[in-house]
Amino acid sequence: MKAPSFAYWKPRSLPEALELLARPGAKILAGGQSLIPSLNMRLSSPELLVDITGLPGLSKIEFRKETARIGALTTHAQIETSPEIAKQVPLLAAAARHVAHPAIRNRGTLGGSLALADPAAEYPACAVALQASIVVASRKGERRVKADDFFRGLFETDLKPGEILVAVEFPTGGRSAFFELARRQGDYAIVGLAAHDSRFVFFGVGGTPVLVNTRKSLDETKAAVKKELDPPADLYHSSATKLHLAGVLLERAWNTLSTSR
Repeated sequence: MKAPSFAYWKPRSLPEALELLARPGAKILAGGQSLIPSLNMRLSSPELLVDITGLPGLSKIEFRKETARIGALTTHAQIETSPEIAKQVPLLAAAARHVAHPAIRNRGTLGGSLALADPAAEYPACAVALQASIVVASRKGERRVKADDFFRGLFETDLKPGEILVAVEFPTGGRSAFFELARRQGDYAIVGLAAHDSRFVFFGVGGTPVLVNTRKSLDETKAAVKKELDPPADLYHSSATKLHLAGVLLERAWNTLSTSR
């Protein structure tokens, strides 16, 4: 299939991009790894594509006091290969290695992944586990949204019309573990788990990342997972299978964090 007709504009600054985004039917284009296929399949039909690729300041990686601010246009490959991210935010670096394939990691972006809010994606779960702040810009200025509040439902976020996700602020330090089970390397996760300190966040088990706070023991936490998770079945795996695999990942993460103390 061919994409529907649309206008295209590549702004030179964030204020210009925000002005264009205020037009009816405008949609952001960043890495394009999800949007372009949806256009070709006629699942999306914007009137105007606002290409923010290359906008100044949106691909910076900055480290401040106990915080890493990562620009929305930072690619998966940049996150995967950054020694500082591996040191300061290891959960994110570990997750990046599981994102699709190298060609996609070279083009896809942190902001694009979070704004899409795919329930099987790695970064939303990492953001919730790390209690990150999502930085959103509009013509009125910037606002910050806690990751816990940003993901509202299946492919639904707290982004409002006319807003652009410009950066994410992650706290540094702490103990992390990341595990994912997929049929093949690069496939969407059957079940995944991003764990940071006492926050265990599962993905691929619902419309949004699912947070399960740890209990005093592994057995108590396993019981909580069975109670709080209700993963939907897919073409290959039943709900019971996914729930079992979630327990397997929980035990792996629990043991990893226990040995890193």
